[in-house]
Amino acid sequence: MTAPLTPHEPPFPPYPGGGTEAGDAPAKRARFIRELRGGALVALLVTVGGIALGLLWLWLSPRIPMISDGQAVYLKDTEGEEAIGGDGTFVLIAAGLGILSALLVFWRRRSGGIGVVLGLAVGGVLASIVGWRLGVWLGPSTNIVAHAKQVGPKVVFDGPLELRAKSALIAWSAAAMLTHLCVTSALGPRDEPGDRAEDKPGGQPPTDAPWGPPPPR
Repeated sequence: MTAPLTPHEPPFPPYPGGGTEAGDAPAKRARFIRELRGGALVALLVTVGGIALGLLWLWLSPRIPMISDGQAVYLKDTEGEEAIGGDGTFVLIAAGLGILSALLVFWRRRSGGIGVVLGLAVGGVLASIVGWRLGVWLGPSTNIVAHAKQVGPKVVFDGPLELRAKSALIAWSAAAMLTHLCVTSALGPRDEPGDRAEDKPGGQPPTDAPWGPPPPR
């Protein structure tokens, strides 16, 4: 006589929640594409906001008075802080616009997501570059010698608008991401009990049993 055949038992019990991975793949792919598109849209809109940064910087930044004696060009006030004030003004305006952009993004997309955060970061840097170059382009001439010859000697004129501290270009991104993190943590949506995987149909609740080979019989 032979022993009755017994069904083959798997060497390991199923991992909790592992049965739904294959079914979730299309949903995860669609969610990733949606996040990517949302992040690209945020980055584009924030970059356009760099125009406001450039105009505000041009309007609010202190001017650097310069003067020529016909041979060389000098600062009218050698102890003035207008050059440093230009960098500080840029940082303050960029930080303020970064906070505003983060609040607007949170208002439109409370769910947040990595795509939104990356869009704020990339868009903030691009907006800062746009604002910097726009302010320099619309500001006083960068050709100081030609400008001095044009106005004549002993005549005070405004020096070019410059951003000496290039680290100021990340002020928008830093302020936006920090603000978005704070408002999302404080006011963002919370997961309800019915949103957990084990509460959904077909979901598997977590088990306290160890995952590993069955004990010998």
